Amino acid sequence: MAKAYQLPFKLLSISGADKLSYLHGQVTQDINLVKDNNFLWTGHCSPKGKLWSAMRVFSLNGNYLLLGSQQEAEASHRELNKYGVFANVDIAMSDHLCFGILSDKLDDLCTTLGLQFNDDENACNFGAGKALKLDSNRLILILEANQTLPESLVLESDPSQFEIAGIVAGEPQLSDNVIDEFVPQMVNLQALNGISFKKGCYTGQETVARMRYLGKNKRAMFIVHGESQEPIQCQDIEMQLEQDNWRRAGKVIHQSYDTQAHVYYALAVLPNDLQQSAVLRPKDNTSVTLHIKALPYSIEDN
Repeated sequence: MAKAYQLPFKLLSISGADKLSYLHGQVTQDINLVKDNNFLWTGHCSPKGKLWSAMRVFSLNGNYLLLGSQQEAEASHRELNKYGVFANVDIAMSDHLCFGILSDKLDDLCTTLGLQFNDDENACNFGAGKALKLDSNRLILILEANQTLPESLVLESDPSQFEIAGIVAGEPQLSDNVIDEFVPQMVNLQALNGISFKKGCYTGQETVARMRYLGKNKRAMFIVHGESQEPIQCQDIEMQLEQDNWRRAGKVIHQSYDTQAHVYYALAVLPNDLQQSAVLRPKDNTSVTLHIKALPYSIEDN
C-alpha cells in the first residue's frame, strides 16, 4: 500500500509579468526550460556564489514555484525580494501543502490517481495542485490548502522514511547552519542538471563558472550512514587518519534517522577526493562510525 508523509517543505511563488526574466536572472537553472509537464533542480546564490537554497522549480497556474526546506524558502524569499522591487514581479510564501508518497507499485498508483508521466515529463497537474515524479517509487504531491489526500493513501505521522529515500537519492537540502556556505557544485547540483552553463548572467555566476572551468572545486556532497542506537544530530564530521588520530572533514547539510533499523543517514559536504573506504564519525561522538554510501549519479563534470 502506498504511504503518504506530510513534508516540512515550503513553496515560494513567483508571479507577475516579469516572472520569467526575473527568476532567470537570479538562479542557476535556465528557466526557459521549465514547462507545465516538468520540474527541474536549481540553485539560488548570493553574489559570491554561495547557496541560499537548492530547490525544485516547476510551474503551476502560470506561476513559478520553488520547493525546498523551510530554511531555504525563507532565505530565498528574503533575498529575492531585495531585488524584486525593481521588476514587475510578486514573490510570496505559498500556502500549498506538500506530501511525499512512497510506493513499490507507483505506476499502478499513478493510474489510480489519474497521473501521467513519461521519460521527458516528470510533472503533471493533480486537481488544483501538482504531482512531481522523483523516481520509480517516489512522488511529491503539491496540494492547495483546501485539497485533501485521496483515500487510497495512508498518511504516516513520521516523514523520516521519505527523507531517508531523498538522502539515498543524493538530493540536496540545506539546513540553517549551512545556508550561504557552499557553491552549487559542492552539493552536486551539476549532477542533477541544476546548473546551466549556457544561459545568460545570474547572481553568483562568476563563482559557479570558475569552479567548473578552472577546476577550483575541492568539495562534493556524499551520502554517509552508520548504526546508532538512538537518534543523533550532527553538524561536523571527522575523518580517521590513524588509529587515534581524527581530523575535521566537513559538514552535514541534511540528516535523518531510521528508528526501525537504528541507522543514521546524512548528506555531508566533504573533500571530493575522499575514498569510498574512509572511516568517519560525527564530531564529539565516538560511539557512531559513519561510512560512505555510493551516490546514484556521477559528480564528474561532463
